[in-house]
Amino acid sequence: MADDLGDEWWENQAAGEASSPGASDGEGGDTDVTQQETAPVPALSKETQQPKECFLIQPRETKEDATKTRKRRKKKITDVLAKSEPKPGTPEDLQKLMQDYYSSRRAVIELEELNLPDTCFLKANDLTHSLSSYLKEICPKWVKLRKNHSEKKSVVMLIICSSAIRALELIRSMTAFRGDSKVMKLFAKHIKVQEQVKMLEKRVVHLGVGTPGRIKELIKQGGLNLNPLKFLVFDWNWRDQKLRRMMDIPEIRKEVFELVEMGVLSLCKSGSLKLGLF
Repeated sequence: MADDLGDEWWENQAAGEASSPGASDGEGGDTDVTQQETAPVPALSKETQQPKECFLIQPRETKEDATKTRKRRKKKITDVLAKSEPKPGTPEDLQKLMQDYYSSRRAVIELEELNLPDTCFLKANDLTHSLSSYLKEICPKWVKLRKNHSEKKSVVMLIICSSAIRALELIRSMTAFRGDSKVMKLFAKHIKVQEQVKMLEKRVVHLGVGTPGRIKELIKQGGLNLNPLKFLVFDWNWRDQKLRRMMDIPEIRKEVFELVEMGVLSLCKSGSLKLGLF
């Protein structure tokens, strides 16, 4: 029995040495374990210790998003006209504008009464004419007409434009056509309506150039009679600094259509008045 215990002791001792290679005794193994458990933890740097702010990164706008944003913006008339090529006005353009303007104000039967006959329209400007050359084309017998005109408070030809400045430009540009004709400015700037009424009562005027608002007021006050009128020309194709034509301006468009109802429409249907789009 003593021998067995001795053998067991020697086996255990051999097994201990085998499990601790490189250690001369039991103390070497204990030292390694202690060093592993008490190894110093590396200190955190100041940057890692300070709390970091959290920022939400906005996604970059793609081309599709930018396109959608542009599509949502309401297009202005200036943007539309700037991209479009100039096209000469046609009688159909005037007819369509009248129908669109009165569609919400009139019944279907009343809208039909507003239709202008095709025979009342003169050849429209194809954007190659000056005002004088256009008037000569649509009214080749102008000299005879103005000589036969002797009625006061009326004109033979009426040219309607959007502003006083534009009216002055048109008067200067029609010198070659008008000749010795008497021309009158029919706009509100610096001229009172009563003064214009007196001038129309005193002398014979052949040509009138002005804005629809003032012309309409002269008719209301009895200063201007439309019955002797033979030609009514709209300054249709000209554009202002904002690229707007006369009929692109809501206020002007409204006054033009009110003027048409004040006698122009009935004269056109009777065949005594012709319309031109310059």
